[in-house]
Amino acid sequence: MKAIPRQQLIDALQWRYATKLFDPKRRISSEDWATLEQALILTPSSVGLQPWKFLVVEDPELRAKLQPASWGQPQIVEASHLVVFATRSHFNETDLDNHIRRSAEVRGTSPDTLAPLREMALNAIVNGMDDAQRKAWAFNQTYIALGNLLTSAALLGIDACPMEGIVREKYDSILNLQEHGLTTAMVATLGYRANNDKYASLPKVRFSHEEVITHL
Repeated sequence: MKAIPRQQLIDALQWRYATKLFDPKRRISSEDWATLEQALILTPSSVGLQPWKFLVVEDPELRAKLQPASWGQPQIVEASHLVVFATRSHFNETDLDNHIRRSAEVRGTSPDTLAPLREMALNAIVNGMDDAQRKAWAFNQTYIALGNLLTSAALLGIDACPMEGIVREKYDSILNLQEHGLTTAMVATLGYRANNDKYASLPKVRFSHEEVITHL
């Protein structure tokens, strides 16, 4: 793999911002969107367990139903794409075994060879945490996927907005997530910024290097 220039990465991160107003007439190409979906799939996770599901909400009527559960924010209906990040409500031994089977399939080995990995994950996560801790663990894992999507989009010149300003229980109900053992964590809208989004030209505010980076 050939690394991108260092300044290209910094420029992309400087360019991106939480886009508040999207141009509803501009759509992400199918090729670019397929790349972003693959980036989501490639997101790392603890022990590789991937306790998530990414829902790409394309139905305009469904997105209109979700807008009131998002405090009326226009991004929900105006952005090219809407992704709901959902987590496994009760990550359990069956979920773990699904991962072990998939790992064996991809790597061309027997599930038995992965017994040490299974035992470690079983003791540390499935049996080593109570229900609330497992939910928090799965929820936190999903933020890795969100960050990966934001950076990937920026490198493709695509705008995005991470959103926690939603009523998760209403999302769960509208999308029938309970039936699938899932619960909403957060959402992201993606597309292209509108020309009149005042936030696009504002300087990015971050604490200084000295305040946030410590070398030990």
